[in-house]
Amino acid sequence: MSGKSGKGRASDSNHATVASDEIRPLRLGMVGGGRDAFIGAVHRIAARMDNKFQLVAGALSSTPEKALASAADLGLAEARAYSDFRQMAEREARLKDGIEVVAIVTPNHMHAPIAEEFLRRNIHVICDKPLTATLLEAKSLAKAAERSDALFVLTHNYTGYPMVREARELISKGDLGDIRVVQVEYAQDWLSEPLENTGLKQAEWRTDPARSGVGGATGDIGTHAYNLVSFISGLKLKSLCADLDSFVDGRKVDDNGHVLLRFEGGAKGMLWCSQVAPGNENALSIRIYGSKGGIEWHQEAPNYLWHTPLGEPKRLITRNGAGAGNAAARMSRIPPGHPEGYLEGFANIYGEAAAAIRAKIAGRDPDPDVLYPTIQDGVAGVVFVDACVRSSKCQGAWVNV
Repeated sequence: MSGKSGKGRASDSNHATVASDEIRPLRLGMVGGGRDAFIGAVHRIAARMDNKFQLVAGALSSTPEKALASAADLGLAEARAYSDFRQMAEREARLKDGIEVVAIVTPNHMHAPIAEEFLRRNIHVICDKPLTATLLEAKSLAKAAERSDALFVLTHNYTGYPMVREARELISKGDLGDIRVVQVEYAQDWLSEPLENTGLKQAEWRTDPARSGVGGATGDIGTHAYNLVSFISGLKLKSLCADLDSFVDGRKVDDNGHVLLRFEGGAKGMLWCSQVAPGNENALSIRIYGSKGGIEWHQEAPNYLWHTPLGEPKRLITRNGAGAGNAAARMSRIPPGHPEGYLEGFANIYGEAAAAIRAKIAGRDPDPDVLYPTIQDGVAGVVFVDACVRSSKCQGAWVNV
């Protein structure tokens, strides 16, 4: 279940409109995301899209020369460019105009130690997924977050898509009745060959269990699929059985997974994640069926949500179009018919984080409209990966979650 906190936006919910209590951008720092890093640039675009954050400091690389050069690329002052995240946390916490929020965009194995450094100084954390490389780290980090007065936001960016919010709203209103069947898949093809052996940075660390964790495709994209199921349906996983494979010779982590899911209350599900499926670029899709109808959404056509009430014709709901409600509208920026997607989804999570942090700073009561993935969602994702690996090692035996 994703967290709720902060004050909602004006009724028109256009993210381009700055609310009266948001006079200045929040001071943002970043760990990781230097030259040649993909996800760091995505986070920076998302953070500045709605003028909610201003990047003022960073430990963008552990290599001093690269850290300084990367900071210069982004126009950061040399005094705010660090090569050690501990030094950054200590100094920024002392500065009068030090960072209020830190974005963590490193490989998975570094998430926990970095986050703990900032959390214990009550600096809010926005962390890329999955939460950590191991379940032990995830549990330890959850305790650190509980002790801190800072908020922890996990960037499962697909929860920020307007039609994903609309799907969640339909289910929460009971339009689908009792949920019976869930089917989710996330297929890519970019690791169909051993790119990790070519020196490609993104492939190299994602296929190294010391840095990515024991789950390969399961941890990288399977956690997105699982999180999407939880976010939209509200279902809680009870048990699973998994069949994981490493089809590329020599690969140390899985690159394909088939998972059967059993949820509390009796619903059943199937999850497929693969990074060796030629012809698939970023094919994240979900279908949910209940006693009163079904819904279907595809990330590569994100503005469209199909809703089929039982016994009635299939209906197309579009972002800001006929049938869409406030849940989708408050995540939308531009007129109907114009595509919004990956970057905007990330920016929506940053926008929700800003609203929650503003409320925390002001001591205001949380508004239930503001939603973002929390550290509990992150722990659930690591629990899911751990259970999949355990099940697969036992020839697909059912394991409790």
